[in-house]
Amino acid sequence: MLNLLTRGARTFRTAHAFDLPADWKAPEDVVWIELISPERHEEAVVESALRLNLPTSREMAQIEPSSRLYIEGGATFMTASLLSRSEEEHPVLTPVTFILANGRLLTLRYEPLRAFTAFAQRLGAPDYAEAAGADLFLDLLDAVIERLAEVLERGSARVQAASNAIFDRPRGAAFEPLLTNLARTQSLAALARTSLASLARLASFAALAPEIAGKPSAQAHLVSVQQDIQSLTEHASAQSAHISFLLDAALGLINIEQNIGIKTFSVFTVLLMPPTLIGAIYGMNFEIMPELTWPWGYPLALGLMVVSGVAPLLWFRRKGWF
Repeated sequence: MLNLLTRGARTFRTAHAFDLPADWKAPEDVVWIELISPERHEEAVVESALRLNLPTSREMAQIEPSSRLYIEGGATFMTASLLSRSEEEHPVLTPVTFILANGRLLTLRYEPLRAFTAFAQRLGAPDYAEAAGADLFLDLLDAVIERLAEVLERGSARVQAASNAIFDRPRGAAFEPLLTNLARTQSLAALARTSLASLARLASFAALAPEIAGKPSAQAHLVSVQQDIQSLTEHASAQSAHISFLLDAALGLINIEQNIGIKTFSVFTVLLMPPTLIGAIYGMNFEIMPELTWPWGYPLALGLMVVSGVAPLLWFRRKGWF
């Protein structure tokens, strides 16, 4: 998909690449060109129009900084790993390339991103009537960071709910749903932290872009972006540490409950051993057993069984073992 944003426009205009001629040139008032899962023909048209060599999806996925952050032909290429599908069961990191060239912003991505959708809805504001590519780039970074902040805030709420459930739960309640939710939240926080680290490298390199290096206001905006990234990175690290603590606490409580169960069975085993011994002795088939002829032999054996079982129980309770 090829979307074009012209200066002063409120929304994108979708261009059908197959309807564009091979020698198509981007209009002068186009400030943002957005490529979403482009086909090769769309890439070729844009490359020819802007005289750029767009990175392939494989090149975008490489993690070496030299492959992700570079200046070529007067254009600044910056690729970051952004969090996608955060509200689904299996979130992913997807590479997104930002290109600043000749006052325009070009973005290349292969996954849906809510930050881009939310930012596109703001384009009708008067502030963007005369915005250049660098201005859109910086504000788009703000939208991406805001989205990551929302994801981390939702994660913090889930972690707090899990904390309350773990420590306020009745004994014997199932731990599996809590542990599953915590594990998913931990995975999401780890992805967000990885994305923030990628954005931090991108923001540092963006200061070298000609469209930003010569504008003090853009440099100040970029410093603010870097501070936000650092703050969110610390928040994500603290959230991961809290989740690790809760996982350890949950496993500790599981072990305690299991130990209590094993201890209960052990105590009852000990309590039943003396009565079992007495019953086994008087259940033997010997001819000479004096107690067999006693009138009170049977009640005496039952009494010995009760006493031998109750006495250890009282002893355990006195010691606080049961």
